Amino acid sequence: MVVLIAVFLLSLSLGSVSIPVEQIVTILFGGTPEKTSWATIVLKFRLPKAITAALAGAALSASGLQMQTLFRNPLADPFVLGISSGASLGVALVVLVAGVAGGSALLAGVSLVGDVSLAVASIIGSTLVLLLVMAVARRVQSTMTLLILGLMFGYATSALVSVLLYFSIAERIQAYISWTFGSFSGVTWSQLQVFGPVVVAALIFSHLLVKPLNALLLGETYARSMGLNVRLARLGVIATSASLAGVVTAFCGPIGFLGIAVPHLCRSLFHTSDHRLLMPAVVVLGGILAVAADLLAQLPGSQLMLPLNAVTALLGAPVVTWVILRQRNLRESFAG
Repeated sequence: MVVLIAVFLLSLSLGSVSIPVEQIVTILFGGTPEKTSWATIVLKFRLPKAITAALAGAALSASGLQMQTLFRNPLADPFVLGISSGASLGVALVVLVAGVAGGSALLAGVSLVGDVSLAVASIIGSTLVLLLVMAVARRVQSTMTLLILGLMFGYATSALVSVLLYFSIAERIQAYISWTFGSFSGVTWSQLQVFGPVVVAALIFSHLLVKPLNALLLGETYARSMGLNVRLARLGVIATSASLAGVVTAFCGPIGFLGIAVPHLCRSLFHTSDHRLLMPAVVVLGGILAVAADLLAQLPGSQLMLPLNAVTALLGAPVVTWVILRQRNLRESFAG
């Protein structure tokens, strides 16, 4: 939590205009800074972006942890299994077909109804793909086969999005492509009224599922012998995972690697698979890494900005490579 607060303050302080940390604290507590423009920069632009980054990182990490447990697959996450692609399809249908604008650069200046419809569409899209992946997972035993099928589902939904883009106007196409790079900077205070409550509610519900998730670690047969209603627990995990991944994708774009990397980092840090510790740990560490990735993407001191997905890939790809290389040992620790 101390690291999260420190990184959060740094994200408010650093940028194209550097603001001293003590002035940041003054602004946050309602004081008057040395320059009035600093208050506008922090409160109107940097604070909503930092809050969005922290919530998005926590949401994607919690969703990834739940999927890895549900599928008993160390490489499962919303991006790899095509869940984010399903959410992207929902966004594309609302924005390109229904003509509703909202989220990030793609969704600027929209009404509350537009933001809500966008969130609902993305959650429905991610839920449908997740249910499809689960249906296939029952027939497939191989981890690698499941991952390949997840990628195929992602390609299929991306193909549908491409068809929608083909018949869209040039401005929408450019905005959608920019949205796919991922960004926390386009979420406004009004959009946070939708984004924030959905993420917080889903995270709270995720914490209520820690005991069922612990039971599912050793398989559904063991979970049933412990008296767990496996069907109800599975539905709860699907609902929370899809909601977390869907709403983040809707407002911030498809952001990769956080969902798969953060749970493994937490398991290595705390040497446990107990979700009573892992769930709050991934929420905090996910927030830290998302805010840090956004800070790196800004290239403090310059006017340039890197695509957020490029930065998360640089942070997450080494972790995924490490997981694949030690997968034999991971299977033992994953079950223990």
